[in-house]
Amino acid sequence: MDQNQNVTVTAPELLTVSPSPHARRHVTTASVMKDVLIALLPATVWGIYLFGIRAAITLLLCVVSSVVFELLTQLVLRRTVTVADCSAAVTGLLLGLNLPPTVPFYVPIVGSAFAIIVVKQLFGGIGKNVMNPALAARVFLMMAWTGQMTVFPAAYDRVGFGVDAVASATPLVALKQGVLPEAGLADLFLGRVGGCIGEVSVLMLLIGGIYLLVRRVIAWHIPVAFLGTVAILTLLFPQGEIPPLTFMLTSLCSGGLVLGAFFMATDYVTSPVTPVGRLIFGVGCGALVVFLRYFSGYNEGVSFAILIMNALVWYLDMCTKPRVFGKKRREKKA
Repeated sequence: MDQNQNVTVTAPELLTVSPSPHARRHVTTASVMKDVLIALLPATVWGIYLFGIRAAITLLLCVVSSVVFELLTQLVLRRTVTVADCSAAVTGLLLGLNLPPTVPFYVPIVGSAFAIIVVKQLFGGIGKNVMNPALAARVFLMMAWTGQMTVFPAAYDRVGFGVDAVASATPLVALKQGVLPEAGLADLFLGRVGGCIGEVSVLMLLIGGIYLLVRRVIAWHIPVAFLGTVAILTLLFPQGEIPPLTFMLTSLCSGGLVLGAFFMATDYVTSPVTPVGRLIFGVGCGALVVFLRYFSGYNEGVSFAILIMNALVWYLDMCTKPRVFGKKRREKKA
């Protein structure tokens, strides 16, 4: 080509420069929330099978009222309506799975209102809440209706439309007293015990958690650090005359620990973004759970532990963020 020849470049041939990241996945908020709903399906089906029609109505009330409250709040605040992204449905389902099937029907509605309006929308909507809405609503309901929130039906005692269910002591109550629960490890793992609707079956929760890991919806750091910390501490410091290994396995399979580790603590908005921060977050959650179970007036502790660590997420992100390449050298040179 003649070097003196002028070359005209048309507009379509110009390079288009766009900000990073340039590698994109076809992942949206709606697709992530749908994966979470699918992952929660085994525990949901088992809870309905175990506790009957009343559990199904409680879950339905939570989901429907959460979606309605989000729609109404966004209309009143003149924001973009985002109920189609399924985030409100996920919040409602998680809240319902954290409730006993014996609660009055107004309790899930009030809890959904608190989760969506107070914790989520008043802080700016999805992506701006500082704590997990479903967990915050559960703690609020625990404070407001302690009696109703601490009555659990016995396993396979399918609850009708009444609220006069046969109450049974949860495994955590027995562990706190230093004795083994009546239910064996097999019953705890499979879900043949009393408790909240979605926390009783460790097997079903693990199936959902593995699905989220395979789909890369969540990372392994928080669940592994969370459950690993609880395992180590309960193995080193068992209560009563229970053998350490038995005490550890029973603690891991009791309460909402697995539900919290895979579905609550891994919430994108209220968990750290760095791998190191996630590990610290998981360790903190696990340590707080053991501390609260041992020394507080609550037998569970998972909800309070995650909410406390939610408040520290900003600090964890700031302390564990990677250093910008060359920044320290430039500061020294200046």
